[in-house]
Amino acid sequence: MRRLVPRTLAGQAVAWLLLLVAVIIVAGSVLAAIDARVDGDRAARDEVTAVAVSLADAPSTADALMSTTPALTLQPVTEQVRKATDIAFITIMGPDGTRYTHTNPALIGQQYLGSTAEALRGEVFTETYTGTLGPSIRTVAPVRAPDGRIVGLVAAGITQQSLTVGWRAQLPLIIAIAFAALVTAGLGLWLIRRRLLRQTGGLAPAELRLMYEHHDAVLHAVREGLVVMENGQPALVNDEARRLVGAEADGVVALPPFLTTGVDPLVDMLYAEGGRTLMVSRSPVSGERTSAVVTIRDHTELSEAMGELDSMTRFAEALRSQAHESANRLHTIVALIEMGRGDEAALMATTELQLSQRLIDRMTDDVAEPALAALLLGKSAQAAERGISLTLTEESQLGDDATQLLTAGEMITVVGNLIDNALDACEQADPWVEVTVVGDARRLEVVVADSGPGMDPAEFARAQTRGYSTKAGGDAAGRGLGLALVAQVVARHSGTLHAENTYASVVRVVMSADDGVDSDVADGGGGDGGR
Repeated sequence: MRRLVPRTLAGQAVAWLLLLVAVIIVAGSVLAAIDARVDGDRAARDEVTAVAVSLADAPSTADALMSTTPALTLQPVTEQVRKATDIAFITIMGPDGTRYTHTNPALIGQQYLGSTAEALRGEVFTETYTGTLGPSIRTVAPVRAPDGRIVGLVAAGITQQSLTVGWRAQLPLIIAIAFAALVTAGLGLWLIRRRLLRQTGGLAPAELRLMYEHHDAVLHAVREGLVVMENGQPALVNDEARRLVGAEADGVVALPPFLTTGVDPLVDMLYAEGGRTLMVSRSPVSGERTSAVVTIRDHTELSEAMGELDSMTRFAEALRSQAHESANRLHTIVALIEMGRGDEAALMATTELQLSQRLIDRMTDDVAEPALAALLLGKSAQAAERGISLTLTEESQLGDDATQLLTAGEMITVVGNLIDNALDACEQADPWVEVTVVGDARRLEVVVADSGPGMDPAEFARAQTRGYSTKAGGDAAGRGLGLALVAQVVARHSGTLHAENTYASVVRVVMSADDGVDSDVADGGGGDGGR
């Protein structure tokens, strides 16, 4: 029995459909045969009624019945009508039931077998009765004289056997139609089976169910966002992708444009979206021009850590540079002492020490956060090494309670990336950068200005949302996350990021403890923020 049961889903589906079609065709054929028999009986009743009533209403029939030899007159007429209408018998009788006509002349003069009471009351009635010719459908009609008296009866009938022969003659046609329908359905279902086999890969229902369960379990368990795109719309989005980029509204996942645009291959592209740094790869589905599989990985913490590490690395490089410069000055001071010029050596040493100490005092007095002060000192040394004037404006004043708005690490991310962008963007003919940091527990404002040309609003907006850079290499080099990281911190704390071209290229970040809802990240011209 197992060999007779199809294994594949396509085979089982077609087998059930074929069985259903066969049942429908057989049931339809049986109903057609029954309908043919019912129609035959109805037609027979109508025919014998018409013959009986026609003969009963004929004046010649009443005249013959009132004559002395009704049988000699009526028998030839009834036989002629019977043969013309192809019915079984026509019997004309007197009111007492004596036959004057019959198909079998030997039965003329004998008593009619059947009901006559209704006809004697003047009614035309039809019944099924077993007479001398067997079971038959017969109609009996009264014959009236001109004065209205019933002078006889006319009975016309068709045997059940002849009716059976009639409707059975239609069975071959019904069977042929049923067979043709079954063959046509079988051919159509065979074509459907071929298509289903291609679409299901010839798998059995249990295999498909197991594959779906494993597929669903993998999609929910994998810690990488997966999105299957079909014609620019998400056909499948797993839990991790919903967490990273999905914003559901009425059960519909709204994906950012960089996921829904195009199906061209992408490999490890960095995007900033919703306060996160995402690494996105996209692979087109083989053989499909409108489908693609997108993988998404969360690189937010790694990007922030890399930004902080980059800042610390540059700070360490600045310290090594200062150490190198200090060693040169120390050698010069030692040489001056050996030459007996101690006063000049002392003056040089104290002057460098005073300048360095004043810078440190200034930074620590204006910026209470030690990590940020150290970053500013390092950036100052780095700028000096590149021949750029970097200054902390006199308006700068950062209290130690400003960490209630931003952590020390977030401050380093914001200030460090903005300064790096400004150092890279300032004009070579007149390179300068100004930094203003003002903040307390209620409000924090960071303003970085440089002598560079700035960016137009569209370019500034692109630099915030993906790994965009005005430098050579751009995305391919894995750069362009500076302003994107700043925008993430700003979005996370519902702050504002604004850029403008006024006295210089200015980028302004404002954080406020009073912001209860997300603020818009304003567009505008600014430094090469995407570097």
